[in-house]
Amino acid sequence: MKTADATIEQQPPEPEEDIRPPVTQIGVIGWVRANLFNGWFNSVLTLVTLYGLGKIAPPFFRWAFIDSVWLTDGRACRAAAGACWSVVTSNFRFIIFGFYPYELHWRPLAAMLLLFALLFYSRDRKHWKKSLLYLWIGGLCIMGLLMRGGLLGLEPVESTRWGGLPLTLLLSVFGLTAAYPLGVLLALGRQSRLPGIRYLCIVYIEMIRGVPLISLLFMGSIIFPLFLPEGITINKILRAQVAIILFTAAYIAEVVRGGLQGMAKGQYEAAESMGLNYFLTMRLIILPQALKIIIPPTVSILISAFKDTSLVVIIALFDVLKTSQTVLSNPEWMGFSPEVYIFVAILYFLGCFSMSGYSRRLERELDTG
Repeated sequence: MKTADATIEQQPPEPEEDIRPPVTQIGVIGWVRANLFNGWFNSVLTLVTLYGLGKIAPPFFRWAFIDSVWLTDGRACRAAAGACWSVVTSNFRFIIFGFYPYELHWRPLAAMLLLFALLFYSRDRKHWKKSLLYLWIGGLCIMGLLMRGGLLGLEPVESTRWGGLPLTLLLSVFGLTAAYPLGVLLALGRQSRLPGIRYLCIVYIEMIRGVPLISLLFMGSIIFPLFLPEGITINKILRAQVAIILFTAAYIAEVVRGGLQGMAKGQYEAAESMGLNYFLTMRLIILPQALKIIIPPTVSILISAFKDTSLVVIIALFDVLKTSQTVLSNPEWMGFSPEVYIFVAILYFLGCFSMSGYSRRLERELDTG
């Protein structure tokens, strides 16, 4: 018996069978069940949504792709049963570049590509060094030279002929870049212990937030030149840029102030115990934490400001929306506004989605748990 027991004990155990989770809880089926049919309310909502998509998506797809025309003139478009994307393809260069000289379109194109390259390079936090600042300064000088000309054998082009997408990017990118640090300074000034600085910042923030952006654009375009001496003029694009910066900075200041108020008092006391002055306390301890926790609301304001740049059409600046409207004023292309506005909406969506996606990535990178 002992020998038999020993033989039994020496036999290797049989491998256990792998037990997998049910098919209904993993993969596509599991995701659908967990996200679309999780409870009776979500199930009803999913079915209603699918029904609505079934009614809307097929006709839209047929109108936009199957029955559409892409490379025809306006007369052929009126005979088509679907969308007339020819209004975009035939006027693409005017929509993108506006009244910039046709034979010089390579210059604003090169400036936009350089801007996109700088933005793409700057998205990596490993590149946030002093050399990046010099790179941006050099890139801005090159972009300004390409757009304005006048040097290195480049034909000069007045800023009054700038328009389209380059103008939209100019107003948005540089406006938001300048508004953010100004908003931080205003937020710090509103919490200053010096009454003069504090009340001055309060008056500025509340006054700017109490008026719409359109009023600032009108003041910069129409009223402000009345106070200038005779013979002195300021570029209209510069005036619109300043109005956008001042308007956006006031809203960013309130968001930053909320982040500063959310900091624990112990953070200030710890900085004082280390002998740090006000400047070092804000730069090394308070602002890095406050700016991190306000990324979502800050990006929301920046996205709204990016879309608000389209309001410059009211002061006769030919941004991408104004050039699109100019195309629709041509009798050959009248009546095809849905196609043009869908194209413009896609451009704005790509810009807003890129900002939103980068903010989510930055939140994950800065998350310390």
